[in-house]
Amino acid sequence: MAAYSQDAIMLFGDSITQGAWEPGLDGFGAGLSHVYARKLDVLNRGLSGYNTDWAIPVFEKCFATREQQKHAPKVRLLVIWFGANDACIKPSPQHVPLPKFISNMKHLVNLVQSPKSEYYSSETRIILVTPPPINTIQRGADLRSRTPPLELDRLFETTHQYAEAVKDVGREEEVPVVDIWTKMWEAAGKQEDNLSKFLDDGLHLNKAGYQARSLQGYWTRGADHRTDDV
Repeated sequence: MAAYSQDAIMLFGDSITQGAWEPGLDGFGAGLSHVYARKLDVLNRGLSGYNTDWAIPVFEKCFATREQQKHAPKVRLLVIWFGANDACIKPSPQHVPLPKFISNMKHLVNLVQSPKSEYYSSETRIILVTPPPINTIQRGADLRSRTPPLELDRLFETTHQYAEAVKDVGREEEVPVVDIWTKMWEAAGKQEDNLSKFLDDGLHLNKAGYQARSLQGYWTRGADHRTDDV
């Protein structure tokens, strides 16, 4: 164990967050680690396959309580990126109904921002991230190629609804939102088949998706805005 740990940026999300350091993808986690070297540690708490229902109990174990915060490095910035799995359609076990997803996102924010919470941290700033668009053409082909073949588990417009819900939560809870959905959709010329430029299998970001200049700028600008006193 290191004798000294710096304050941190924590990335909390699903497989798209977990892939932020995957070799060869040059994800935003690696990019933030480079930008904030010697200033802030970057903690990857990406949980492949998780939705917000499953993620909340994990968050309560990996985010320090008020008492623990007295003796631990501070999380200066918390990036919350969910929705891609919650937006699965029934009968997928990953499906979380839209009202429950909204409630879960608000709960995650309030665990940190509410003075009444056991996990309240006045020094932690939060950024929410929308799920990216789903490419049902790619996703359907990927699922059909499996043994046994699987049915399509996500729909384009449904994922859009969950992305819009993240933006609504950001407005209501007064936290900034990185609107990946809109940026990627515009970068694809608003053509679903063009999303293959940024998605590996219709769901997960490929190298171009993680490296897209319009997206990379979001991470560094958003983090700078929240850690300008480091």
